[in-house]
Amino acid sequence: MVIERTEAPPTDVTTPARWALASLSLSMLLSSLGTSIANVALPTLAEAFSASFQEVQWIVLTYLLAITTLIVGVGRLGDIVGRRRLLVAGILLFTIASLVCGVAPTLWLLIAGRAVQGLGAAAMMALTIAFVSETVAKERTGRAMGLLGTMSAIGTASGPSLAGILISVFGWRAIFLVGVPLGLLAAGLAWRFLPGDRLQARADRSRFDHLGMLLLALTLAAYALAMTTGRGQFGLLNAGLLLAAAIATGLFVLVEAKATSPLIRPSLFRDPTLSANLVMNLLVAAVIMTTFVVGPFYLSGSLGLDVATVGAVMSVGPIISALTGVLAGRVVDRVGARSTVIAGLVAMVAGAAALSVLPASLGPAAYMAGIAILTPGYQLFQAANNTAVMADVAADRRGVVSGLLSLSRNLGLITGASVMGAVFALASRTVDVTTAPAAAVERGTHATFAAATGLIVIAIVVAIGSGVLAGLSHPSLRGARRRSNRRDGN
Repeated sequence: MVIERTEAPPTDVTTPARWALASLSLSMLLSSLGTSIANVALPTLAEAFSASFQEVQWIVLTYLLAITTLIVGVGRLGDIVGRRRLLVAGILLFTIASLVCGVAPTLWLLIAGRAVQGLGAAAMMALTIAFVSETVAKERTGRAMGLLGTMSAIGTASGPSLAGILISVFGWRAIFLVGVPLGLLAAGLAWRFLPGDRLQARADRSRFDHLGMLLLALTLAAYALAMTTGRGQFGLLNAGLLLAAAIATGLFVLVEAKATSPLIRPSLFRDPTLSANLVMNLLVAAVIMTTFVVGPFYLSGSLGLDVATVGAVMSVGPIISALTGVLAGRVVDRVGARSTVIAGLVAMVAGAAALSVLPASLGPAAYMAGIAILTPGYQLFQAANNTAVMADVAADRRGVVSGLLSLSRNLGLITGASVMGAVFALASRTVDVTTAPAAAVERGTHATFAAATGLIVIAIVVAIGSGVLAGLSHPSLRGARRRSNRRDGN
């Protein structure tokens, strides 16, 4: 007899539910921490392994590539085999890989460990969001999403400073070994308090789409490499990788259209609400990446700040993001996802527009003021958008949809780093930005944030034009979405 998993009903915020949220929060924190904690250590690692910068940068790139290429497939696999068991497996894999990285005697073993760590992180990122609907009552979904957004911001923001402390006191191996006890704690909490993978009899069961997963991974890997290789220069290698990504995309679409149990059902993208949410998520992530790409050059090259002050000013955004995440979730629960999505986008437009016109003569306070408007807007949007996407997803598709949501964000970050960096370089009209005059850096910064403002305006147009506002506000349309899912076998 073949059996299939069903979901335990969501619970209110009881003590077990709080511990379940704690396990999800810790999973999100660890996976986000893994993204940023190794960056500061690259010079130390280059010296420790007598390696070039091009070699040690794969310590960071491999982790990001693993997450980007595997996150949708891992989410779908969780839908099939059970999300709790796969999340726990992902956390344990992340933990073991952290240990391997911490004791690695060679650079290439460290890079291999980071790839495995990225696989575990892909499961952690995809399945934490998918679990929210099973952990808290629907009227508290926004708060849970806001909490996960806060933990993601804390992980990303604290990575560099934590790495600096650990390296100075214990050496570079500590930045990886610190994940071992935290990973064991997260795995224990997840296994003990997350809803179990219940099973019931069924004549047939979905199979994992291995060919679709392979083609999607090749597509995403080619695209990510095209956007990140070349040290800011777009050459023949980048063009070839983009062509490979386009060909792989076409093959993926053909395979999914004929597959009996596709990795991503084509019908998902016929839902204008979901498609619009994913597009908006990508655009917004690209804008957020602009602050990390352009901010340091503007603060040092145009305002003349020293390295320590630049770091302090750059920490303002992540700190505000961490402080406003839960509050943003409460706003979603109180006023609804529809209004909060638009409010967040409008705030982001205001912040980006301010950064595109504020003169350098106003100093770092003006820059921080713009960031203080942009960042809460991002948290409002993220909490509302995540809530809207996951609100009516069928139980056996939550993993893959959550994976798509995380994927759209990652692709936005990767694309934003490349495209916005190119806009900044072109607008500043200089080959080497590090030696550009202050006026050129200011000009490039204004142009880049003007482009960012345009992206958010496009996101608002997408929201309105696709019927997202109507879809989020009318229960009849949400019901139609659920009926469509059932017709497609979801």
